[in-house]
Amino acid sequence: MRVRVVSALQAAELDRRAIATGVPSRVLMQSAGRAAAQLLLERFPLEASRGVAIYAGAGNNGGDAWVVAADLARRGIRVRVAESAAAKTPDAMAEREAASAVLQHDVPDGTEGVVVDGLLGTGAVGAPRGPIADTIRQINNAAAHGARVVALDIPSGVDGTSGACAGAFVNADLTVTFGAMKRGLLVNRDAAGAIVVVDIGVADVARAFDEAPCLLDEATVLWSVPPITASAHKGTRKRLLIIGGSLGFAGSTVLAARGALRSGIGMVKLCVEPASIAAVQTLEPAAMASAWPATDTELQALLAWADVVLIGPGLGLADSSRVFARRLLSKWRGPVVVDADAVTAFTGASSELGALLAGRPAVITPHAMEFSRLAGVDLDEVNVRRFEIAGELARTIRSTVLLKGVPTIISDGSVTEVSAAGTPVLATGGSGDVLGGIVATLLAQSNEPRLSAAAAAWVHGRAAELAGAGRIRGVTVHDIIAALGGAWPTVDTPRIPPVVTELSAVGERKVQALVSPTP
Repeated sequence: MRVRVVSALQAAELDRRAIATGVPSRVLMQSAGRAAAQLLLERFPLEASRGVAIYAGAGNNGGDAWVVAADLARRGIRVRVAESAAAKTPDAMAEREAASAVLQHDVPDGTEGVVVDGLLGTGAVGAPRGPIADTIRQINNAAAHGARVVALDIPSGVDGTSGACAGAFVNADLTVTFGAMKRGLLVNRDAAGAIVVVDIGVADVARAFDEAPCLLDEATVLWSVPPITASAHKGTRKRLLIIGGSLGFAGSTVLAARGALRSGIGMVKLCVEPASIAAVQTLEPAAMASAWPATDTELQALLAWADVVLIGPGLGLADSSRVFARRLLSKWRGPVVVDADAVTAFTGASSELGALLAGRPAVITPHAMEFSRLAGVDLDEVNVRRFEIAGELARTIRSTVLLKGVPTIISDGSVTEVSAAGTPVLATGGSGDVLGGIVATLLAQSNEPRLSAAAAAWVHGRAAELAGAGRIRGVTVHDIIAALGGAWPTVDTPRIPPVVTELSAVGERKVQALVSPTP
């Protein structure tokens, strides 16, 4: 099952459609709470043995919490529940009443090993106030003293659509989210912790929910990557021409070449500024090298060799580089990946870039600032609207857009996919060059721009996860390249229902000292 990535409004619509098909809303609530209770016990069994503190809000998120409380109590777990306000929705009131028969009605005393956040749901907006804000601080204080925090659907105080936090918010160790992935969780991975998406009976509705993009998973990537057959040779694995490497930036083309070579390309040629040739041939002996062509005859001979072109890594921002990018794209009509400085060469000229790219398989790979320059929109708008804006630009330039960031968005203007693979290990110079090499390799071998870009983004992120093994500091772009060999999926690993997909926690968290350090 492909997991949809939804806004808060889309999440509500998904529930509404499920209910319209005949699934009672209370059944959805019960499925959510029972799944969360099961995951809590599976992930934190020792902590749960010390007791579970549950904080329930007045709405349906609180109803989910009451289901969790009752389910745990029936399993013999010591459960204590605190209400921020009395349940007010019919389903929440019914689940509170049902839970009262199996609970001791004690309030949390701070000794519990697990804390459940059921205060605010995906639809909540604005800064938490009054008792809710106080309770959020209480939850975070429990976490600082060693308790594990499980958030239901989304950590309270985190906007379900934007991931923004206008005030106090819960820092969860695990977020169990229901039916679909919420955008805010992918944007604010720090607050979400590990994320598990569970099906609560809306799978068929979600599958047909075409308004929302899909989250990339191992199965999709496995299907998207073209196989390298037993009879393959370096010609059938294709030839990649990488154009860039101005003086002082030769390393960018080398990193792109290494990304491509680790991704299965047959041959690589680096076309760099003459002064950079010695450097690139020394750094990457598996790649050939040539100088930037001075004449159209030299350019045509260079392009005749290639099956795919990657232009941009270390190209530079001089006027001559901008002219060269336009000249290259007008002469080369085959598959192309436009990256880094080649994107910036078209600042404010997205329509011109679209005209040059039209009619062939093409991918551009901007980060948010490069996207902002190209599209002529504010950087904040790019980040706030990244789930929509990539598709808008894709339609303008008639090519696939891979918008790098947290999360990465891939769109051809018709279909949009989201890659949440990766860690902050990727937030380092040269990482994007490696990605460019992966995209170009898959594009050469498949001629499918969106599928190639999506698979490349996921594999790139997976390599970062493998390289870091839970760490951020001490991991370099060279470690990412080395990990690429193990990042390619070979089998589709099924999930045990109701789990549909999950993401590990990423990033470093500040360790809260339980005792103030001695001066």
